[in-house]
Amino acid sequence: MTSPMLHTERLVLSRYTREDEGAFVALFRDERVSRWMGDGPCSEAEDRALFHRVFDVYAEDRFDVWGVRQGPELIGHAEIKPTEVAGGYEIIYALAYSSWKKGLGTELVRVLAGYGFDRHGLEAVHATVAELNVASLSLLARLGFQRVKEISEQDGSVTVLLTLHRRDWPFPS
Repeated sequence: MTSPMLHTERLVLSRYTREDEGAFVALFRDERVSRWMGDGPCSEAEDRALFHRVFDVYAEDRFDVWGVRQGPELIGHAEIKPTEVAGGYEIIYALAYSSWKKGLGTELVRVLAGYGFDRHGLEAVHATVAELNVASLSLLARLGFQRVKEISEQDGSVTVLLTLHRRDWPFPS
């Protein structure tokens, strides 16, 4: 899992460099974005620590993780990694607020799912999304992801597990 460079019409997914730290932290510091990620907004120190752990992931070849770029600008984050929740591989993605509502999320999910099917030979890819994240749920539904189950979280929120099977993948890779 060397996280090869991936391309869409407008995006490039590439490995992070040390110079990306400021843009990465800015992405994760924006609560409009981070509210949908993991356990939600964290401290700046935690965001910086997360950025540095990315390089441990690369060094240990644990899973694929990319910075998402439009031109020279880092506008997002993406991963595809094993998940215990679904017993397979999960895609994870985030885009800067300024990149929302431009179709970039669709491009990003398409390339991640296609990569999972082609590179990893997966029969299914999964995503977990907060039930209140209507935009992401809609995007995934448009691309053929199906709701599999709802997971009740300790804080009372609900996370939705969605799955897309290779047989239902409508896009050529």
